[in-house]
Amino acid sequence: MPSLADTTRNRVLFGGDYNPEQWPEETWHEDVRLMREAGVNSVTLGVFSWSKLEPRPGVHDFGWLDRLMDLMHANGIGVVLATPTASPPPWLGRLHPDTLPRDEDGRTEWWGGRQHFSHSSATYRRHAAAITEALAARYAGHPALTMWHINNEYCTFDHGDEAATRFRRWLQDRYGTLDALNTAWGTAFWSQGYGDWEEILPARRTHYLKNPTQVLDFRRFTSDMLLECFTAERDIVRRHTPHLPVTTNFMPLWQGQDAWRWAEEEDVVSVDVYPDPRDPLGAQHGALVQDMTRSQARGPWMLMEQAAGPVNWRGANHPKPRGLNRLWSLQAVARGADAVCYFQWRQSRQGAEKFHSGMLGHAGEQGRTYQETKRLGADLAKLGPRVADTHVTADIAVLHDWHSWWAGTQDGRPSTRFDYPDVLHAWHRALWEAHLTTDFAHPLHDLTPYKAVVVPQLYALTDAAIDNLLAYVQGGGTLVCGFLTGVADEDDRVRPGGMDARLRELFGIRTLHEWWPLEADETAACDGFRGTLWSEEIEPDGTATRTVPYKGGELDGLPAVLCKGRAWYLSTLPEPDALRDLLARVAADAGARPVLDGLPAGVEAVRRGDLLFLLNHGRDPVTVPVPGTRRDLLTDTPVTDGVTLGRYGVAVLTEPAA
Repeated sequence: MPSLADTTRNRVLFGGDYNPEQWPEETWHEDVRLMREAGVNSVTLGVFSWSKLEPRPGVHDFGWLDRLMDLMHANGIGVVLATPTASPPPWLGRLHPDTLPRDEDGRTEWWGGRQHFSHSSATYRRHAAAITEALAARYAGHPALTMWHINNEYCTFDHGDEAATRFRRWLQDRYGTLDALNTAWGTAFWSQGYGDWEEILPARRTHYLKNPTQVLDFRRFTSDMLLECFTAERDIVRRHTPHLPVTTNFMPLWQGQDAWRWAEEEDVVSVDVYPDPRDPLGAQHGALVQDMTRSQARGPWMLMEQAAGPVNWRGANHPKPRGLNRLWSLQAVARGADAVCYFQWRQSRQGAEKFHSGMLGHAGEQGRTYQETKRLGADLAKLGPRVADTHVTADIAVLHDWHSWWAGTQDGRPSTRFDYPDVLHAWHRALWEAHLTTDFAHPLHDLTPYKAVVVPQLYALTDAAIDNLLAYVQGGGTLVCGFLTGVADEDDRVRPGGMDARLRELFGIRTLHEWWPLEADETAACDGFRGTLWSEEIEPDGTATRTVPYKGGELDGLPAVLCKGRAWYLSTLPEPDALRDLLARVAADAGARPVLDGLPAGVEAVRRGDLLFLLNHGRDPVTVPVPGTRRDLLTDTPVTDGVTLGRYGVAVLTEPAA
């Protein structure tokens, strides 16, 4: 199958969403001049252009897009052509109200925004296929076309009648019989037993708590329906251009997609990343998303969207300080991106996102944002031939599963004081601050390449996933698990004992008596650190080789941390420094070491291929000791035994001279 390398061709793609239909044609030539000056080599066209391309049912206007495609090709700029199906034209909703989604209260989501489509609507799918077919047939042979981008940020839930019909079919395929469904859903509780498939509804509003497994299956169904929409359009463009890769952009850690499964259907895995520039952990959030996306791609990936400056959807939308955009963009390259793109090229003057920044902002070509865009374009041009299609290797895997997350977010759980993404971020942060490069993996993946595997939290695990963890430890791997792991099976049925018996034996636990969630401002004293969010009343079975006890309170003397051989269990979330130090020690014992020792605080080191990326996430200059003589590709200067990084500075160093 085609891959990102077929488009990059020893370059890093640089550009972003281009929405020229918002501007008079004379502006297009000015845009191209400025793109060329900035080193832009790729633009995405057509993402929200359906009403422009098809102003009336079956009536197409491709002339403006023909001229744009020709203009891009004449100036050496490749086109990632999008299907416009994320934002149907008003005529579709007016003529076919069945294409509009409904929320859990039955209210229609009308046109006037975007993503106003029912993933289950046969009418929507038919019209989406028709406009996709028309685009693919017209531009399949155009020399500017380099890649296809299907839809945009798939994120639509639908609780309407057509979705209900499709949900019932999906459940019939999954369970076969109503008896099997009733067993899986535990419908004996609250007199929910179903005697006819027509009685089953999507997870609509109820008077009190919803059936958790019904909600879980509705999330699975939603991911599958959206995936059907994607693959239908993908197959159309593949038929016309089998040599070109196809992608769609993920939103990181969005609950509506099982991105592991989706990634298997894409030629290129791409993502949108928008850390808050005022967040002191913004760089760590970026690193987490980048590691996860690289792992889904199993190699180079595409940063489809980021902001060159402020966004428009936070309470206060802060710009990026001087140099931060460059730093975070090069961080993405360090962690495997072969494309650095933005929403959007030229900042809009009208519409809902006119205060969302662009590579070319309202200040124009003299503005700081555009000047920094030019500098980044020059940097990427230097790096492209050396980094394109190279890989990042990691000795540690962080396990993550959407189905486990979905199951653990039910109402009526022991604590609402934390969310799964918070726990995932805490564990990744600990490894990131310890300068340990990580992959992400699904609990059913082959874990044998990793020296250590960490499980921040996997509430629901299949028997096969548990067997995989046991086999990994039995094969000599080091496993570290956080609290609330292995509590339920794939139907969200609590396992006997409150944790799978095989895992209890693995960690040296005789009985898990009670969960003791902590209040938001409460901590649990432990020997050497304080725990947050959670604690557990655990009776060990005497086989653990190391324990760390709780100190004081109801759990005094009981284990907060157990280690049995190479298997660790943390029944609380240690405060950040303590979790970092613990995971660093465990990793070192397993043979996993940082890329570079002696790094100053705030400096990140990542090895990609034969290059060493050093990134200073601080505002003050720092000197980083680096043994040997190397060359910094960004400055084309030699570096001997150390390099000084300025505010938000970056160095990309070659291997030391022999």
